[in-house]
Amino acid sequence: MIKHALFARFEAKPGKAADVATFLEMGLTLANQESTTPIWFALQLSESVFGVFDAFETEAGRQAHLQGPIAQALMAKAEELFTVPPSIEKIEVLGLKNLAR
Repeated sequence: MIKHALFARFEAKPGKAADVATFLEMGLTLANQESTTPIWFALQLSESVFGVFDAFETEAGRQAHLQGPIAQALMAKAEELFTVPPSIEKIEVLGLKNLAR
């Protein structure tokens, strides 16, 4: 059962919003390779603000994701793409509905 999640929020530097969107599209490819990340969303919250929400069945899965290739790529690109370092919050899931197929 999904119990653990993360929400990352970041703001693109001026002129870098398209680069951030492209980076997040690449992130989907990496997320699809992570067996412990069953839920992953890339979000555009405004013209320059983006986020990622992902959820996990176990704390170990969440920790593996935090140390995995997506997090490494995010931090490697942070200075180039973002106004400040990404904010990453640990979230506990209290309820979940998913009818998507």
